[in-house]
Amino acid sequence: MAMLDTTMKIFAGLLESPQNSLVEQAAANGRIPIGYSCSFVPEALLMADRLFPVRLHAAGVAGTEMADNYLSSFICSYTRSLLEFAVDDRFNLIRGWVFVPSCAHMQRLFDNLEYLKKPAFSHVIDVPRKVNDATLAWQEEELRILAGRLSSHFGVDMGNASLMKAIGEWNHFSSVITAIGNLRKRPNPPITGADFHRVVMASLASPKDLILPAIESLYKEIEHQEGTGNYRARLMVVGGHLHDPEFIRVIESQGGLVVADRFCTGSIPGIRPVEVDGDPIRALAVHTFEKTRCPRMMEEFDLRLKTIFDTVREYHADGVVIEIIKFCDLWGVDAMPLVSALRKEGIPVLKLEREYRMGGEGQLRTRVQAFIESMGK
Repeated sequence: MAMLDTTMKIFAGLLESPQNSLVEQAAANGRIPIGYSCSFVPEALLMADRLFPVRLHAAGVAGTEMADNYLSSFICSYTRSLLEFAVDDRFNLIRGWVFVPSCAHMQRLFDNLEYLKKPAFSHVIDVPRKVNDATLAWQEEELRILAGRLSSHFGVDMGNASLMKAIGEWNHFSSVITAIGNLRKRPNPPITGADFHRVVMASLASPKDLILPAIESLYKEIEHQEGTGNYRARLMVVGGHLHDPEFIRVIESQGGLVVADRFCTGSIPGIRPVEVDGDPIRALAVHTFEKTRCPRMMEEFDLRLKTIFDTVREYHADGVVIEIIKFCDLWGVDAMPLVSALRKEGIPVLKLEREYRMGGEGQLRTRVQAFIESMGK
């Protein structure tokens, strides 16, 4: 257990700043960090040659005073936190930014960043809102444009061989994360939901090759361990961006072990291998559509719901917690029918609205405790 605590401190340390020590190490060695903020950006594409992706997060943000001068108070606090850190040079190592106008809030972030702190390289992937043959071709073309711009601007190899190598590295990384995640299906998982999310978020914010040894070491440590079994209910968490593992820790402090997730920064189905049968760019386009079950894809509600039902059964979850960042239009609209459908299926559900920055811990504890008690646990 002491060894596990030591290993987890590594991942916790990597989340203490928006640009951690592994990012600094890679940048010092001539590699190129590319920041992104949406799961519709294929990470493997940003792993080609000297590039590496960094999922943008505003670790320890205390306030958004500067960003509030430019973004409405009705813009979500995640978007305002990113702009705050960008204006304050907290992302100074990031050499390129890749955006998706997944919502109007992200579009405002891009507009204001261009105005206030224009990056040397920034790009917007215009992701369609439907999935069919025509939109798959559209997404494929969008990724080819991005690959071409990255190659031209940074002088990196974005050819098929380079992309296949990057996809192979991503697939190896995803296989280890998936193996750890599968341990959560056990009656007594050897890792808590908070610790698992800490590993996932640290991985998304770091060069995959540099953090992989720590992930593999963790898997070897816990593969044959059993958990304490000291929990009252097994829970699944669903929603949008969730960066701070403290949110899950508070839930678990009330006896609700989080055994599965289905949010933008989670592992189901976000961290999964890319299946390549020919053209790597096309494979990445297909992969992006398959892994990102975002509410912006309005015709996929039934598929999102089925994913939740299937995950509840597979991980033996007793209930579902839906978390939404305040003013998130996409998840705010999706949550209501999700709650109704889950309750109709007989699955207990709790909807929580929160800010990007962790706060209101006492209220969160009270609501989670009441939810668990309402399940008779």
